[in-house]
Amino acid sequence: MKLLAFGASTSSTSINRQLANYAASQIAEAEVTDLDLRQFDLPIYSSDEEESKGIPSAARDFKSLIESHDGIVVSLAEHNGSYSAAFKNLYDWTSRIDVNVWADKPMLLLATSPGGRGGATVLAAAEATFSRMGADLKATFSLPSFYDNFDAGSGITDPELSARLQAAVQTMAG
Repeated sequence: MKLLAFGASTSSTSINRQLANYAASQIAEAEVTDLDLRQFDLPIYSSDEEESKGIPSAARDFKSLIESHDGIVVSLAEHNGSYSAAFKNLYDWTSRIDVNVWADKPMLLLATSPGGRGGATVLAAAEATFSRMGADLKATFSLPSFYDNFDAGSGITDPELSARLQAAVQTMAG
């Protein structure tokens, strides 16, 4: 299985990118593409921008990456209860290419944050909309208190949370 894994953030130290890549690495025999959203430099979406200049190549590149993979593991950063501005902008531009943004690909949808809710608000928003935009949602998982529950060397340190992620990974793996 060829997986596209990314954290929906442009932070160079994104905890969501760490979680997405860790989760993807738990899927046996998966070939994982670690995507850095910082590579997608886009103007802020507006219909005026689209009309005058067309859809930026970065949005087309993102859509091509989605289509060239068998599945997606995404971990959402939560900014004030919603998507990060950079991810939302990329998502908006990509939806102008095709409303089926996620190309009917199986998706493991994650979120984490330093706080105790683990990005639960943004995760719920994505659960409500991603399937309407072509995601085949296989499982979701929220990791609360990232810095207390995750170690770069060993992964999720809390046994109950680790078991919940492993169940989500197994569901994704099919």
